[in-house]
Amino acid sequence: MQESKEYIGMWVTADGYIRHNLLPENRYDEARGKHESAYQGSYKVTGDHIDYKDDTGFTADGEFRDGILYHAGMVLYKQK
Repeated sequence: MQESKEYIGMWVTADGYIRHNLLPENRYDEARGKHESAYQGSYKVTGDHIDYKDDTGFTADGEFRDGILYHAGMVLYKQK
C-alpha cells in the first residue's frame, strides 16, 4: 500500500466534531464528538484519492484538494 507522508496526521472538521487521525502504516482512527476511536481501520492513498476500510468492512473514500480532505460530504482540515 502507498503511504503518502504529507497526509499523515490529524484531519478535523471546522467544528472539531469529526477527527480523522491518519496514522503511519496505513491505519486510521476516527473520533466523533466525545466518542474517541468511534471507527478504526485501514486506508490507501492513490495520488490525491483516499480509500477507507474500517475494521467491520465498511468502505468509504475521499479526495485531497488544495490541502483539504473532502470525505462523505464532510470537509476536513489538517491540524498543525
